[in-house]
Amino acid sequence: MSTPHAFPLTPVPIHVPDEVLDDLRARLALTRPPLDEGNEDWSYGVPDGYLRELVAYWRDGYDWRKAEAAINVYEHYQVSVADVPVHFMRKPGRGPRPIPLILTHGWPWTFWHWSKVIDPLADPAAFGGDPADAFDVIVPSLPGFGFPGPLTGFPDVNFWKVSDLWHTLMTETLGYEKYAAGGCDIGGIVSSQLGHKYAGELYGIHIGSGLPLDFFTGPRAWDFARNRPLTDDQPADVRARIVELDHRSACHLAVHMLDGATLAHGLSDSPAGLLAWLLERWNAWSDNGGDVETVFTKDDLLTHATIYWVNNSIATSMRYYANANRYPWAPAHDRTPVVQAPVGLTFVTYENPPGIHTAAERVQAFKTGPQGGWFNHVNVNAHDHGGHFIPWENPDAWVNDLRRTFHGRRP
Repeated sequence: MSTPHAFPLTPVPIHVPDEVLDDLRARLALTRPPLDEGNEDWSYGVPDGYLRELVAYWRDGYDWRKAEAAINVYEHYQVSVADVPVHFMRKPGRGPRPIPLILTHGWPWTFWHWSKVIDPLADPAAFGGDPADAFDVIVPSLPGFGFPGPLTGFPDVNFWKVSDLWHTLMTETLGYEKYAAGGCDIGGIVSSQLGHKYAGELYGIHIGSGLPLDFFTGPRAWDFARNRPLTDDQPADVRARIVELDHRSACHLAVHMLDGATLAHGLSDSPAGLLAWLLERWNAWSDNGGDVETVFTKDDLLTHATIYWVNNSIATSMRYYANANRYPWAPAHDRTPVVQAPVGLTFVTYENPPGIHTAAERVQAFKTGPQGGWFNHVNVNAHDHGGHFIPWENPDAWVNDLRRTFHGRRP
């Protein structure tokens, strides 16, 4: 059984020209590594030894065409939405009444970070599930993050403007009367904005973080530690956790909000530099036990990095942070909770805030804390396994949690 919805577009497979790949290999061959003594433990950032190994493999061993063939197993489309070029991947749902579901990634994600959950969401029966839980899965690239290429004519791109694009894509371009949304990281707040502004046209949303929509608002939004002061009377574990989380994200947030264009000059010119900047986050933000390749193989790392590189998209991907502050979110209504669509959440203990140690504590802290008040939350879950890239690191948890969020909410 399949959805009766007649899809209005013609697929356009992904294809990177040979000359772009040849240029990438030529640049990799000319990489000039920095001096990097005493950094084998990553304490100064990405170590030269490991990056050099990855660069050599990217140049001589990695096969983009193999990755491209795997990506093209799914349908791909390119369409203009409000004059913005949009790429998305799709798998039609197989079930009696699949509901359309748009999944939005974050940074430094690509659309391909959703690849492990697409099949079980679209065709649950093939994975031992109930075909009544099927979704018609739409996975766009955030504009300026990858395909269909460098984003021009949209210098003020940010999360809430993308929410408007997604709503137009789903309702006008694709013709769905009602749909569901899911996302993590930037995609989480894109989805939350959909659940805020367009609640009446959504079945609900499922997100991987409970960030308030005004997270990037204010004169010091770049300061990751602004809400977590260090004081002398804090328990040692709380203090250590604050410092640990600062080390994970403070530089990332400050640079992207305050100086992203400067950094982009280097990252757009050097694939090794681009890989290093992405890799540090993939390593620090994933629950990998000290070995990033337990979560991302070398091929995985380089597939995601290649998507950024061949589309020269690093500059516009970082622009989202500054523009969330420069063009701050404003509420579309004054009703409470702010996000009125039904909301499901999937947390992981790897990202627990200071003072929270278990999955149960994480759920309780969210429900009773200020972030919980933003959402019409109907399904809150936390898991011990997985890091920031939840649908990639713990896809079974994501799929099961998302299904519960929409159970009983279908037409």
